[in-house]
Amino acid sequence: MDHETKIPLIESGSSPTGNSSTFQALGNILVSIVGTGVLGLPFAFRVAGWLAGSLGVIIAAISTYYCMLLLIQSRNKLALELESTEIITYGDLGHKSMGRAGRFLTEFLICISQCGGSVAYLVFIGQNLSSMLKGQSHTITSYIFMLVPVQIALSWIDSLSALAPFSIFANVCNVLAMVIVLKEDVQQAIMGEFSFNDRQAITSNIGDLPFALGTAVFCFEGFGMTLALEASMRKRSSFPKLLAQAFFGITFVYVLFAFLGYMAYGDQTKDIVTLNLPQNWSAIAVQIGLCLGLAFTFPIMVHPVHEIVVGKLKSSSWFRRLHYDNDGNLRRSIGNLVIYACRALMVAGLAIVASCVPGFGTFVSLVGSTVCALLSFVLPAIFHLSILGSSLHFWQRALDYFILSCGLLFGAYGTYNAIFGI
Repeated sequence: MDHETKIPLIESGSSPTGNSSTFQALGNILVSIVGTGVLGLPFAFRVAGWLAGSLGVIIAAISTYYCMLLLIQSRNKLALELESTEIITYGDLGHKSMGRAGRFLTEFLICISQCGGSVAYLVFIGQNLSSMLKGQSHTITSYIFMLVPVQIALSWIDSLSALAPFSIFANVCNVLAMVIVLKEDVQQAIMGEFSFNDRQAITSNIGDLPFALGTAVFCFEGFGMTLALEASMRKRSSFPKLLAQAFFGITFVYVLFAFLGYMAYGDQTKDIVTLNLPQNWSAIAVQIGLCLGLAFTFPIMVHPVHEIVVGKLKSSSWFRRLHYDNDGNLRRSIGNLVIYACRALMVAGLAIVASCVPGFGTFVSLVGSTVCALLSFVLPAIFHLSILGSSLHFWQRALDYFILSCGLLFGAYGTYNAIFGI
């Protein structure tokens, strides 16, 4: 892959002119970071304990924020070296640090991360539909495969702008779900249906702590959009402060939401907390809204993977032969048919993976402990050490090596712990 190749996920929506206001940038940060993973946090608190879970979320937030700044510093240094006004992507940093292998690894991890998020969406929808339609004989797997024809049709839509409103709709439903869950939690607290002493602060099984931390890392989504978000701002120098404010607010809401959710349901807390809600009209409406929103957000999540795979196809010699006849005339229909078939197979493959997932919480922790840990902690530390090099102070290099070591250890042990749990 040559140096000019861009990662669609990072390049998409990025503008070198930077015309986003502070308010618009804040909205983009919130939409990029907050996702459905937050609905699994109360379950993580049940596994690790409310104190350990709270510390895990705070540590994940601080570490993610700091590594985002490392990524921006590395990009700025590289831009200065190249004297380039073009948008520098995550893949460019990988190429500068580790050559072609670094670019390939970065793109591969981003693809896996997007696929992991897409699979989590399907599992979430399947579990919620199964909960709402308990009287039916369908399994979670059958609900997942019912979505496949719709998702294949949506994957054939090239215009992301046509689907973007549904992503906003899904985030609105996330907020409504959190509000309704908090309302139910407070009602149970007022009615005295739980005892604070019955809720563990720290689990007696230390091996459960990485599970909660993996879930917390997954909840801070959108790390791959860091460079695009910073580049889109009109006043880029204010991005670190704005990002810090956003992280503070998000972390506070995450901890409060997970704490109250665990306090309300205790050992009965399910891996998706909406499944604990009573089957009344408001809870069902939120579940339906979440399912619809995520069903239409799924193609947005998987779109960057489609773009990378299709780009590889178009650059292959056999695909070029499909595009042109012996006289050199373009044959669009055959090439497009191959592209559509490839997208359909990818959606079907993700549905198969989702049908094998034992539970939303376990899968979220696994993705957070592996791919998200590498993207959020390990690679930024490597890029920072490689690109800035000897210009760093001793304490900066020491901190980078500490983050790198902890990220690798956490990824290895978290992966083992999640797989062992499965």
